[in-house]
Amino acid sequence: MKDSKSLPPKTCTIERLVTVPADVKKVIEGRKTATRRNGRYADIGEIMELKGKEFIVENVYSQSLGEMTDEHARQEGYGNLEEYKKAILGIHPGMKWVPKMKVWVHEFAPVQ
Repeated sequence: MKDSKSLPPKTCTIERLVTVPADVKKVIEGRKTATRRNGRYADIGEIMELKGKEFIVENVYSQSLGEMTDEHARQEGYGNLEEYKKAILGIHPGMKWVPKMKVWVHEFAPVQ
């Protein structure tokens, strides 16, 4: 795990990390423990609040879409990579799945 000091500056704020209502529900229910964004939205150790519950960002790293596995899709709250691809392409009309495209992975867990 890296520390946030070795990462490039954030491009957005943690409040924008998980905003889709279905995704918020998955996080709260413990079915979503990571989210991928085209920018860096949070620092390691930062707290995200969703519906009064707190989640701590445990890891932030860059990954290409081509490196994603079914396990990564399950972290996102989907059954497998094909489900995840279909959902993402449905949210972003006109977007193509480009295996070389880099995204920022934000992994989080409930604050105990």
